[in-house]
Amino acid sequence: MRIKYFYQQLFSHIGVLIVAFLVLSLLFTYYVKNLVYQSKTDELVEYGQNILADLEWSGGNPREADSVINQYARVLFGRDIQFSVFRVDGTTVTLMNPIAWRGPAIELTRSDWNMLRAGEPVVIKSDLKRYNQNVSIVTIPYNPGGEFVGGVLLISPVKGPREMISGINEYLLYTVLIALGVSFLLSWVLSRIHVIRIKRIQKAASAVASGDYSVRVHSSNFDEIGELSNDFNQMVDKINQSMEEIESLENRRRQFMADVSHEMRTPLTTISGIIEGLRNDMIPEAEKEKGIDLVSKESKRLIRLVNENLDYEKIRSNQVILSREDIQLSEVFEIIQEQLEMQAEKRGNEINVDVDDDTMIWADYDRLLQILINITKNSIQFTEHGLITLAGWMRDGATIIEISDTGVGIDPEEVEKIWRRFYKADLSRTGNPYGAFGLGLSIVKQLVQLHDGKISVSSERGAGTKFTITIPYKKEE
Repeated sequence: MRIKYFYQQLFSHIGVLIVAFLVLSLLFTYYVKNLVYQSKTDELVEYGQNILADLEWSGGNPREADSVINQYARVLFGRDIQFSVFRVDGTTVTLMNPIAWRGPAIELTRSDWNMLRAGEPVVIKSDLKRYNQNVSIVTIPYNPGGEFVGGVLLISPVKGPREMISGINEYLLYTVLIALGVSFLLSWVLSRIHVIRIKRIQKAASAVASGDYSVRVHSSNFDEIGELSNDFNQMVDKINQSMEEIESLENRRRQFMADVSHEMRTPLTTISGIIEGLRNDMIPEAEKEKGIDLVSKESKRLIRLVNENLDYEKIRSNQVILSREDIQLSEVFEIIQEQLEMQAEKRGNEINVDVDDDTMIWADYDRLLQILINITKNSIQFTEHGLITLAGWMRDGATIIEISDTGVGIDPEEVEKIWRRFYKADLSRTGNPYGAFGLGLSIVKQLVQLHDGKISVSSERGAGTKFTITIPYKKEE
């Protein structure tokens, strides 16, 4: 059976209040009844002690004793208190004055007599079942010299407890009804507020389930519902970020397919055309060698494209494990200078090295060469009849490398875009004979980050480009 949360809250509040009022009423009634009996008992004990004290003062003179008893009888009769003085001789109890009690005989148990012999008063609180009315019976022992010789028995109806309790219950009933009315109104208002807040979250959750990730709910730290709203908003924000990332990845996938298709189409078209020409003898004998050489270059270009893609994916999926060692930076620069000197000369460029012999770097040797060769090739590609400088030094616990050129440069608005996969700052890069397909700088940045380093670039159109790499110099213990 489905019960709305509003009614659950309402019934629970009212139920708790009703139970609380019932418990308080029972406790209060019990307390008042005991208070009335205790008050009457204290009164009887005081009168009994006074009677025994006056009788003892009379010195055992029967006439004076009768006078004391008669005097107390007149006083206590007006207070609806009956008493009788008794004397104990062995097992015989003798009443010294008749008791004006019309109820059933009063019998003391053996334990009551033992208490009297020990000098302790006996108190009996009786209800309607035994004496047809509420009465309080008190027996005060007289023990001169520690010997029990008699005492005084006092009886008084306890009037008013039932009437008092009935009146109190009547007022309690009115109080309960008023309190229930007020509490019902407050419970209704509070339950309604909680339900409205929960329904807001429910509607927002339904909107998110329908694909609307822009929904928000009011949040606060006032209570658990407010914290739930705050957590809900954080969840929606993370879903938004995830959806944006998914959309970005999907766009990148589409762009990747388009770029790869574009990059492969040109060499494949060239290879296909030359092969068809060779097959159909459409290429002159003198041009065949040139055609075969072109096929070889385009094939190598495709292989480089595939290798760079595989390398990029390995780096992105953290499949590359670095083997760091202490490397002399001048040695690395000399190797790069020797490997790329011929390519630089073809474009009229000069490679200059500026580094001290004691400059060291803590890096993976192969990956460091890959980083520097990629950047240097990039500088050679965009520089003609200029200077490429490889500089390095150590500062503040890090090795800093600068690769600068005097080439055409890059527009400032395109500087941050060069790290994107397949991004080309210049369409002429498509025909680059050195294998740069727009993946090189993406791989470079990933490799630098694997070394816990940073890479930045500054450039202006017509003023050259400068790459700055900073790699911490910290040997593993």
